[in-house]
Amino acid sequence: GAGRMKQLIMDLLEYSRTGTNKDIAADTDMNEVINEVLKVLATSIEEQEAKLVIGPLPVLPNTSKLQMFQLMQNLLSNALKYHGEQPLLINVSALKVDGDWQFAVQDNGIGIDPKYADKIFVIFQRLHNKSEFSGTGIGLSICKKIVEKHGGKIWVESVPGQGSTFYFTIKNRMDAEPDYVPHGV
Repeated sequence: GAGRMKQLIMDLLEYSRTGTNKDIAADTDMNEVINEVLKVLATSIEEQEAKLVIGPLPVLPNTSKLQMFQLMQNLLSNALKYHGEQPLLINVSALKVDGDWQFAVQDNGIGIDPKYADKIFVIFQRLHNKSEFSGTGIGLSICKKIVEKHGGKIWVESVPGQGSTFYFTIKNRMDAEPDYVPHGV
């Protein structure tokens, strides 16, 4: 119980810090970000014998590298956690849609009932008992907060038993006013 409370407090602190204007806005190479995330998750990837397919990812202008790292780490951690019986396959890709970047993190895991598609982004909302899957129910709400801070939106498309695809958009913010302290100021 104490360990779970400690994790909950740490997650709440992380959630409250997300979206503060203390991060430096700069160009964020998402290829570098995903490589750093893969290093952090290397043990889990190896344990799950997961295969990852990473497409070419863009450099995002005027973004927080730390928050992009948190976003990708949370999404990939969930894909690794909520796996099914079949060998785990995770695809990460990005494409430009209406001038903004749309990312997809797709897995072949246990999936989510579509009726819970919005609920999973609400803080403390969990679809599984803590004895089935660990966690505090804050990860996806942090993802939502990060994406919205960067002018985008996040959603999921899923089929139970077949997997999920988490999509998020990030505004192409070259001409936008920064939400963060510009680099060098």
